[in-house]
Amino acid sequence: MNLRQIEFALAVAEESSFTRAARRCHTVQSALSHQVARLEEELGAALFERTSRRVRLTPAGEAFVRQAYTTLEAARRITEEVAAATGQVRGHLSIGAISALGHLDIVALIAAFHARYPEVEIRLVQRGSEELLEQLHLERLDLAFVGLWQGERLDGVTHLRLAQETLLALLPPGHPLSERKRLTLESLSNMSLVDFPRDSSARRQTDKAFAAVGVARQVRFEVNHLELIAQFVARGLAAALVPESVAANLRGVVPVPVRDAPKRVLYAAWPKAPSPAAKAFIALLREHLPLGADNT
Repeated sequence: MNLRQIEFALAVAEESSFTRAARRCHTVQSALSHQVARLEEELGAALFERTSRRVRLTPAGEAFVRQAYTTLEAARRITEEVAAATGQVRGHLSIGAISALGHLDIVALIAAFHARYPEVEIRLVQRGSEELLEQLHLERLDLAFVGLWQGERLDGVTHLRLAQETLLALLPPGHPLSERKRLTLESLSNMSLVDFPRDSSARRQTDKAFAAVGVARQVRFEVNHLELIAQFVARGLAAALVPESVAANLRGVVPVPVRDAPKRVLYAAWPKAPSPAAKAFIALLREHLPLGADNT
């Protein structure tokens, strides 16, 4: 068994296709299939069920994948830790982030990191907080920017508290409630609302906020990006709740404070044993943070 065979098998597992896996690994399909077959022979078990329509993991394949990620991460860390011992920061840095990062400019931060450490290959993915934390626990991410509601715990990872902010209501221009200085969740209950999908952590927490005050609400539109939320509001189709820092950057909508709105806390989180590249990124992040951000 060698690392290349493991990489090939993981690519097949992630792509559910030998053809796409070969393309991703920059090799021909016959060579990839041969190496996966040799790996299966050595393990004494089939890793994939192959049909004319799809490729999927067997139970043995699922067990293999769980350990394979750990193996590849350990191999990657060897070279990176040796380089770090000689004063070099290189290797890979995988970052996850939610779409609403408030005043944090993730692109500027990555650009500054790249300028300082050009030998590090950086990857960024945008997902919901729950998925990012799961990927962090599986060590498929080196660092994640996540948003949790006040009182929620971050377990099993090291984290830096970046900001806390209250959600504001977004209303269409000219709406009768847009002239109010402050609203309540109850005042929004009869309006059509636009929000994140039902299975997202952001949606569940706003649902809980309404439920806590005994108010039902009407979510007519479910979208997965803040820009779409703003567009629905700007066209008079719905109202919404968004973090105050996000509301400040939106045009064509009217933000109004809500007395009983939930509060969101933004964190940077990483494994308890971060890679050298992650350590360097965390140090850079601390340099760019405003006063008031702290470890929790």
